[in-house]
Amino acid sequence: MSEKVNKPLNIICLATYFKGVDFIRECKSRGNQVVLVTKEKMLGEDWPRESLADLIALPNDADLELFIHLLGLLGRQTQIDRVVALEEFDVITAAQIRDHFGLPGMSSAIARLFRDKGAMGAKAREAGVQVPDFVPLLNYNVIRDFMERVPPPWIIKPRSDVSAIGIRRVNQEGEVWQALDEMDSRERLRERSAHHLLARFVAGEVFHVDSVVSNGRVIFAGVNQYGRPPMDVAHKGGAYLSHTVTRGSEDEKVLLANNRRLVRTLGLKEGAAHAEFIKGAADGTFYFLEIAARVGGAYISEVLEASSGVNLWREWARIELSDGRIRRITPQRREYAGIVLSLAKQEFPDTSAYDDAEVVYRVKKKHHAGLIVCSPKLARVQELLNNYSLRFAGDFAAVMPPLERAE
Repeated sequence: MSEKVNKPLNIICLATYFKGVDFIRECKSRGNQVVLVTKEKMLGEDWPRESLADLIALPNDADLELFIHLLGLLGRQTQIDRVVALEEFDVITAAQIRDHFGLPGMSSAIARLFRDKGAMGAKAREAGVQVPDFVPLLNYNVIRDFMERVPPPWIIKPRSDVSAIGIRRVNQEGEVWQALDEMDSRERLRERSAHHLLARFVAGEVFHVDSVVSNGRVIFAGVNQYGRPPMDVAHKGGAYLSHTVTRGSEDEKVLLANNRRLVRTLGLKEGAAHAEFIKGAADGTFYFLEIAARVGGAYISEVLEASSGVNLWREWARIELSDGRIRRITPQRREYAGIVLSLAKQEFPDTSAYDDAEVVYRVKKKHHAGLIVCSPKLARVQELLNNYSLRFAGDFAAVMPPLERAE
């Protein structure tokens, strides 16, 4: 497939956390200049310095005003062509910078839909995707009506945080009012109850769809299933598992269709998306949980690359550089892959004893043990993941309390 070659671009990448190495390298390999703006706490990470024109660390508490000031200084010497958020927590900042300087890419109005669980839930309903009933933790009468109408248990979750951060399950009306009182006593205003939702709890299996989007169309997507819901892992500990779903299955078809509708309705034009759904144990219906305008974390990109040969970061970079002119991505293979990942009590855990031929990737991160396996057969992937998760419990597993906030 031919691609029109654009003039070299000057790209500013924002990364509050260590993400996007392959994106940076792909941009550099195609002759572009990349400046990475991160936070002081991340300066020592293994960034691809050979592919960076500059690496700038702002204070950990840097606000939008400081980001805009920095880019104003950078823009005096070099024309800025793109601002890209490599991390979830930079999506809004990058969009506001684009708005301020009139740069191409996602606006702050669209970005907000990918950061606010209330807004994205409303758009998902508009797209015809099932969403567990929810209300903002705002008006007491509305909250009372919700609890009378929707039987417990319920979930209280922040509108803007990711994954299972800050989520709690409540089983009685009194717990809800107690939670409101506790949140409204917090020092940070953005952590108080008005920044949260109360939602119906749906028991079931959790899936995720990871895709890249060009010119408003999903041109590649992979569907995976978590071994355990991420909230269970966050609150109870144990290994995180995820693997490819059965290719061509009805589950895969429904989730791919739901993902396409979501991306179109939320207005993502170019980039990557990570969407999560739960298949209700009681009715078999897929319910929307959340979507983010980013590559999924927890080595999801590496799992998809193992099963398909498609690297989400590199494809996103190609799309960003082509102004959305890439129309199709053809996977190199259609195999099955999965990951087992756990916190580890060792600083650098040794996984060499896990020596099956299907192991294709070993996680190298402090206090983490992780393996990615790949096979032409899903049953073999599931067998290895289940076996490894049991062995990890004895060899490596460590547990931390669930996060109340990203920091």
